[in-house]
Amino acid sequence: MKTKCLIVDDEPLAVKVIKSHAEKIPSLEVVGTCSNALLAFDQLLRHDIDLVFLDVEMPEITGIDLLKSLKKAPAIIFTTAYRDFALEAYELDAVDYLLKPIAFERFFKSISKYYQWKGKGHLEVRGKVQSVLVEDPFIYVHSDRKIVKILLGDILFIESLKDYVKIHLKDEMIITKEKISSLEEKLPSSQFVRTHRSFIVAMKSIKAFTAETIEIRNYEIPIGRTYKNLVLSFLGYQK
Repeated sequence: MKTKCLIVDDEPLAVKVIKSHAEKIPSLEVVGTCSNALLAFDQLLRHDIDLVFLDVEMPEITGIDLLKSLKKAPAIIFTTAYRDFALEAYELDAVDYLLKPIAFERFFKSISKYYQWKGKGHLEVRGKVQSVLVEDPFIYVHSDRKIVKILLGDILFIESLKDYVKIHLKDEMIITKEKISSLEEKLPSSQFVRTHRSFIVAMKSIKAFTAETIEIRNYEIPIGRTYKNLVLSFLGYQK
């Protein structure tokens, strides 16, 4: 069965772009578009929707307010031109948070995250099968002139050091020249969080934390000032 999608955005161009991206993935079916949250609320009451591409800033009622009003919400991927709402998006358990303009590659990664969450086995783009991380999720990185497969469950944390990145695993360490921001995009936001401009940590590896640091094994990972609220919210900490 196809994933039934609803696009909610007051910008016609944004709707057009998202719809065009979705049409490239045969497993997605756009069943409707709405220009505001009130129309979307009505559609969600009347129809079974699996996934909503939800703009944050809309007239009268924001996308975040719409989501908060739903007793049983479908999966949500927020779409917006602003970074300021990322913290609320994480608090509301959104699948992902897409910044406009949305490139297809980034859109595809977001859909991959959705299918990980749903437990589906693969995605298809114009007839080409793309693996989706399900039972043993993994990523590929370039290291020592090879492409190395890394299981997400083995990652403790990721550390950026000048021109390269160290991926600390349970039993070894992998060094790659990929940017930490590029690795961040590959990782599910429900399991990993950026704590500092130089660090990403795996939620399940955290042994203890304070408002300034996170403890993983014998390492102390700093929490940067600009990341502090997001990280503490991610960890479920309330002042």
